[in-house]
Amino acid sequence: MRYAEVIVDLSAGAVDRLFTYSVPDGMAVDAGWQVEVPFGPRKLEGFVVSMKDECGLPPERVKPVLRAVRDYPVVLPELLDLAVWMHERYLCNLVDALRLMIPAQMRGDRVRARTVRVARLKVSRAEAEAFLQANRRAKAQAEIVRRLIEAEELPASALPASALRALAGKNLVEIAGEEVRRTPLALKDGARSSDPELTPGQRRAVSEIADALERGGGRFLLHGVTGSGKTEVYIRAIRRALKLGRTAIVLVPEIALTPQMVSWLHARFGADAAVLHSRLSAGERYDEWRRIRFGEARVVIGARSAVFAPVENLGVIVVDEEHETSYQSDRRPRYDAREIARRRAAAHGGVLILGSATPSISTYMRAMPGVRSENRLELIELRERVHGRPLPEVEVVDMRGEFERGNHSIFSGRLARALEDCLSEGRQAVLFINRRGYSTFVSCRACGYVVKCGACDVSMTFHQVENALRCHYCGRETPPPKTCPKCGSRYIKYFGAGTQKVAEEVMKRFAGARVVRVDVDTTREKDAHEKLLERFRSGEANVLVGTQMIAKGLDFPNVTLAGVVAADMSLNLPDYRSRERTFQLITQVAGRAGRADHPGRVVVQTYEPDHYVIQLAARQDYRAFYLRESAYRRKALYPPFTAIARIVFSAKAAAQAQAAAEAAEAALGEFLDREGMRPDVVQMRAVEAPIKLLRGLARWQVFLKMYFKGDLDGVSREMQSLADRAPEGVQAEFEINPSNLF
Repeated sequence: MRYAEVIVDLSAGAVDRLFTYSVPDGMAVDAGWQVEVPFGPRKLEGFVVSMKDECGLPPERVKPVLRAVRDYPVVLPELLDLAVWMHERYLCNLVDALRLMIPAQMRGDRVRARTVRVARLKVSRAEAEAFLQANRRAKAQAEIVRRLIEAEELPASALPASALRALAGKNLVEIAGEEVRRTPLALKDGARSSDPELTPGQRRAVSEIADALERGGGRFLLHGVTGSGKTEVYIRAIRRALKLGRTAIVLVPEIALTPQMVSWLHARFGADAAVLHSRLSAGERYDEWRRIRFGEARVVIGARSAVFAPVENLGVIVVDEEHETSYQSDRRPRYDAREIARRRAAAHGGVLILGSATPSISTYMRAMPGVRSENRLELIELRERVHGRPLPEVEVVDMRGEFERGNHSIFSGRLARALEDCLSEGRQAVLFINRRGYSTFVSCRACGYVVKCGACDVSMTFHQVENALRCHYCGRETPPPKTCPKCGSRYIKYFGAGTQKVAEEVMKRFAGARVVRVDVDTTREKDAHEKLLERFRSGEANVLVGTQMIAKGLDFPNVTLAGVVAADMSLNLPDYRSRERTFQLITQVAGRAGRADHPGRVVVQTYEPDHYVIQLAARQDYRAFYLRESAYRRKALYPPFTAIARIVFSAKAAAQAQAAAEAAEAALGEFLDREGMRPDVVQMRAVEAPIKLLRGLARWQVFLKMYFKGDLDGVSREMQSLADRAPEGVQAEFEINPSNLF
């Protein structure tokens, strides 16, 4: 008798353990298989984690596996090991990690292969022609046979049903189901392209990566200025891996970037390329996943979740724009795709490539001298744009001076003139503002009242098209007030600007401007990213207005102007990473201009023109920024020199959330004292969360900062345990180094 150790598909701490089931004779089940098992009075799906030949339980207590949901293992051995590691590393339920390994719709059998009925001849061509000679009066049947002689098979739905049944009854034609693959839009263009000539810097980079691949693996930081050809380095490294019989994964931070990367890789690798991301339909995702699982596609492109693609013999894994916080999951399991990528590359003896023009401080630090070998990244630099193209000329505009001169519009005089020149020359422009909507907040000029969301402690944003105020945290909408809800004044004013307002102003002020707007609001529909960006790429639109979705990675040859409408928007946020993120955004937006034969120009509008972040971003001097920012982090004891962890408690009553946080703080303090860890803690306190009300729930947090030399894993386990034991009526989430501190 064989026994299966199964984790049932229920996300609950009480069942986060293996259950033993017997495997009936003749049933093909092994580790990684998806099965259905009896669980109390119910039948549940689960994943086989391991197999064994003996069981210490009495036979009457061991129930049998009911069936295998699929006739192949859905979780490969390496991914099964990865899920077990994630269970321990990220303190999540094992089944939550395993769920990441397959498309969600495969659970509960909610998606299946798509089939169509086709008709084929069952006889030889000679026999079919003989039938035509003998049955000229059966015109419908003869026409079907004639068409099948020419086409070999035809959709049954396109043929006369009665005549088709008659031919099937005569054993001349068979009607069978045939699978039809659902192809994502980005893979439907069959155009192929050839390899461009590499620059000397690219050749050195490819050679170094290829040598590591053949030696058995390596970890690299590919730091290249915008337009230096990092993608071509990725492609050549992947090609080398494919020649060695290996596979590759390419991660991009935004779904908006997926179509462009897919088109590049599909043009070079054809049917070997597959795409995985959450905006695919259930059927497309399932079909692409199966192509990858069975080795029909060997190059996978996608956003964060594509890091779990079921490839075997992984040779290269690329994390493009590695600095982006979107690689970190904001829900359990709170995994970091960069960490997963590193582990998968090591498991296969493959190469990890982290690429960026603006690496995160913590990543760049790992490429500096003195780092321990197990953490070290090899630094490869591309310091020039391809074909020797110059970086764009950057102008910093002091918006205080514009205001003093009476210019109260969104656009400074220099940006307005630059936009006019750009459009008159038949070129294209990119305008970046990291706020969607029309106005950022609505306020009363008489009493200062700001319209806030009733369920969240944030101001509501005005959306002109819908004529509604919307909360960007919970989605609540309300009509804009005609009078102040507080004092009754009619002096209601709309402050700030978002993508809607910028787009409207461009169309109003600049003749011939054809605007496409890319933000969360315009890309909700399926394939919206591809369609909007294709309008811009084709020249149907000549001004692209957007949020951070357009700030990096996109390559449009005709773009000669990039405008940063409000550079200060992220600079003064209460987050230790605000300077880093502002530098990255400005540098990345600037990099969209002048990527082909025409020189680029960038206009950065700011109220703090002398701030070192603005000045260094204008010079695109990453190394100087890194030295200054890392020195600040070291002095202020911020990551990567320390670790930040917190438990966020949410409840309907603020007093309830506060009590839970203060009790957890006391318990955590006792733990630290008992374990002798107090000296490793820089700071610990229970305090209101920066956004104290979210989706109708009051929020308090236990905030902890500690040195990395301390037992971070032990503290994390204790904090997760405290979160799991939150009082009834209180929600608690544990986070370590969260991407968002609000």
